[in-house]
Parts: sequence; structure tokens; C-alpha cells
Amino acid sequence: ATESERFPYRLTIRKGERTLLRLHVQERWPGPKGHVFCIREEEEWQPFPLEELERVPVSSIRRYGKRLVVVLDRSKNKRCDFLFLKKRYKTRPGEYEQIFWRTERALSQRRPRVKLSTYTSTPLEIAIDGNERYPWRFPGNRVAREHLPVGDYALKERGGLAAVVERKTFENLLAEFGRMSAFHQKLAELESFRHAALVIEAAYSDFLNPRKMKYYPPAFAARAIGELHAFHPALTIVFTGNRKLAAEWTLRFFSAVHAHGEDIPHGKVAEVVDHYGETPEATGGRYYDLRREIVEHFPAQFTRAMIRERHPDVPVATVTRLLSDLKRNGKIVPRGRGRKAFWEKV
Repeated sequence: ATESERFPYRLTIRKGERTLLRLHVQERWPGPKGHVFCIREEEEWQPFPLEELERVPVSSIRRYGKRLVVVLDRSKNKRCDFLFLKKRYKTRPGEYEQIFWRTERALSQRRPRVKLSTYTSTPLEIAIDGNERYPWRFPGNRVAREHLPVGDYALKERGGLAAVVERKTFENLLAEFGRMSAFHQKLAELESFRHAALVIEAAYSDFLNPRKMKYYPPAFAARAIGELHAFHPALTIVFTGNRKLAAEWTLRFFSAVHAHGEDIPHGKVAEVVDHYGETPEATGGRYYDLRREIVEHFPAQFTRAMIRERHPDVPVATVTRLLSDLKRNGKIVPRGRGRKAFWEKV
């Protein structure tokens, strides 16, 4: 809390000892009105908070256009974003900043006019691998044949490859099932690109249809496709149904990647994302991390105080819910009463 009547709360995003973003806000959490107006605290303006009201771990921070999307590690009120806008003064030259704090629930209820963040009318520069037979067509764009290090189609930007696509027909993918180890290596190289996709000119149901499967039973094909998804989680795998829709999907994919690259983020949004770094791989949040630690690494008998000592930043409500769930699932049982109470693993 602060001493300001108009902006009674200060919101701070920190990583370690470094402050990434500090805002003065009108509410503790955006309510039914849909958004909360914020002002950014400048370095020379230091109204210190009177007390700390709440501290919550951050699960992820990402940029989508002009939005800074934040996910908190708790069960309720966990998704929100900060929209950073620059507006021109009407009566004098220059720009001023507007910041709005919004939540998933408010945006869903308000239902604003539909507007996509990625749109571009600029022709794309698309490269097609020289070995590609009967390539897809991309009317209205600059298309050239060349040798690609990986994939069959690529979006070129600033002398490099911004996105790559590997194309497979129904028969192609069946053939790859016979050399899965080599196929995994190829997909691993494809997956090394930030924007990469495996586009299949068939429906998923085709691989489960016994009349279309000549060399493998449908159950094997289903397991093989599941393995592709499990081994390559960063790779987009899409079944488009036919050749025409495969080309259309690839064009829209390239267009969205290009538009996102063209979009110049608000300076503060880019700075926060850069300093925060890559979001760690999701493992289910603090609840599941603590659950796994209790089940696998805690002693046979433990107390709440032991949990608080090891994880002081975990909310009390999360600990209570976790212990209740473990008890209900037969993993732990309560022993003793009062100060001598403890939990025992079964």
C-alpha cells in the first residue's frame, strides 16, 4: 500500500534482487469494470509502500504484441496482462504513456471487438527447398527456390530463416515410421528453430482407418504419432486434411510470425521480458512441485512448520489444500494434536 489516494497500491515484479517493473495501481486486483489504470514509477519518484500486502511467485512472463502477459503461481486470480500504449498529444507534439492492467475474466466478460494481434499486408519472402517436388503455391508473395538446411519451406527475414515447415503426405509419414530414429533426429533439428512446424497433408483419422493402413496396424500408427508429440514438445504438429489446406495453414503461420516480428514492442515490455529470461519448463506449478517433494523426499514424519521452513513463500492456502489432497488420496495420515501434531507418510 502507498500514501496516495488515487493510486493506493504499488505493484512490483521482481526477479531475485532486481526490480523489473514497478507500477502504481488503483486496485489490488482488476475487478468487474474490466481494467485498472496504472502509472509507471520513475526512478526519481520513490514513495515507499507502507506495508507489504501480498507476495506471489510468478510462473511465466511473456510478450504478445504490446501486452505483457503474467501468470502467477496460485489457484485463483492468476492470469493477467499489462497493455502498454503510446498516445500522441492532441495539443502539442510528443507522446504519453498509458498502461492498463487487465485480467482473463474481465476480458472474457467484456467481449471487446475482435482484433488479432498479428496482421500484415506486406508480401512475404518464402523459400522452397530445391528438392521439393510439386511444391505448394503462395500467390501474392515472393517465392524462390534454394537449398534449405532443414525443412521444405521457410520464411526468410533479414537474411535468415524466421520460420520453417516440414511437409509430409500420408505416404511420407508412413514411410518415416519405418525409420523413426532418423526421423527424430530430423525433427530435433527442425525443433531448434523458434518457429517450426510439421505439416501433414492428411487427417489424423486416416492413420486410424484400417482400410487406408497397408503396412502398419492403426494402433501402431497412433502410438508413433503420440511419440512424435511427446519427443518434440516445442514442435507444432498439425494435420490439415489435404494439400490445399496444408498450404493455406503454412501461409497463415508464416504471416503471423512475420507480423509478430514486425511489431515493435513497448520499450518497457521488451525490457521486462529480456531481463526475466526464458520461462522455465512448466511442471505443474508450486502445488505439484511441493507435492512431489513431500512424497519423494520428505521424511516419513513431518510437520507444517517443516514445510514453512523449507518453502516460506508458498501460500498457506496452497499448503492446506495439498495436505488435504494427500490425506484424501491415502498418501499421508495425521498424528497427534495441538503442538505435537504431525503428518505421517503411508
